[in-house]
This record gives sequence, structure tokens and C-alpha cells, in this order.
Amino acid sequence: MDKDGLLPPLHIKLGLMKNFIKALDKDGPGFQYLKQKFPYISEAKLKEGIFIGPQIKLLQQDPEFDVLLSDLERTAWDAFKNVTKNFLGNKKTEDYDKIVSKLLRSDHALGCNMSLKTHFLHSQLNFFSPNLGDVSDEHGKRFHQVISTVEKRYEGKWNSEMLTEYGWTLISECPSSQYKRKVKRKTF
Repeated sequence: MDKDGLLPPLHIKLGLMKNFIKALDKDGPGFQYLKQKFPYISEAKLKEGIFIGPQIKLLQQDPEFDVLLSDLERTAWDAFKNVTKNFLGNKKTEDYDKIVSKLLRSDHALGCNMSLKTHFLHSQLNFFSPNLGDVSDEHGKRFHQVISTVEKRYEGKWNSEMLTEYGWTLISECPSSQYKRKVKRKTF
């Protein structure tokens, strides 16, 4: 979470990747290729779409993976790559809102779930800084701790109250809040 209370780009990327992989046809050639490309990742982790940053980068640079995807999957994959390059990277392009909208449409067509991270990306799009590559990984760790706590409270079930609760945690942690009255503390 950065100083403005936004999601770190790495966590957005991991969440988008997770949703994409979960929506892939598990018997299709694209998913089977993932098993071959990453033999050291358990099948359970593959099915859940649990990848780390370098693995995602490696897969994005692999033209063979693109060829094995169906048309619908390829459209969503290309949109994902476009968002990671032109929105979540070091420079945000001027048409970032169209790029993100295309990703959301293609993910919806593929049947991807709209996770809390995806929903936050969609609803807070205009508040992201022009250079998301500057966000520290420490912010990501902090965000992960907060969001894990919220998800545990709701027992893995997503609902609109989760986003509200996350928003309130950001507001309550705001150090620059100024109050009109000063509390008088009594000492004994």
C-alpha cells in the first residue's frame, strides 16, 4: 500500500495473473504448457494461479504460450500483458483507462472472477500515480497483511463490505488527520 493507500503494482499483477490462470481451460493446451514450463510448481498452485513476478515475466516473453491459447484466452492474455507494460510499469500511457477497460472486458468474457484487487483497480483507476514502478515492495507486504486479515474475517467469500472495510482501514491509519478538539489527558 503506498502513501495514498493504493495497491502496489506487483500485487495487482499477481491478482490479475491468478484470475487469468484460474479461468483457463484446465484440459486445454495453454494450461498443459504451463505444467511443462514450470514443472517444479505443484499442480494445485498452478490451478490456483499462484505465480511470482519473475515467472510472470518469463511467461509474458514466451511466444509459444501465446500460440497455444484459444482466441478468448489470447485476447485476455494480450490485455494482461498490455496492462502490465503500459499501466503497472514505470510509465503510465495516456490511454491507460482504455487499456484497463479492455482488460476488464476480456477477463469478464473469459469468465475471470473480479477479485478485490481487480475491483479496487477498476474503481480507483484515476488515483494511481503516473509512475507505479516507484512503489516499494515494502508497501506490497503491508498491503498483503491488511488484505489477508480482511479476507480471513469474511472467510474467503467476497462481498462489497470487504472493500468498504479495507477503505476504512486506510482512513483510520492516516497519520495526517487533524482534529478540531484536543483530548486532555489526565495523569495520576
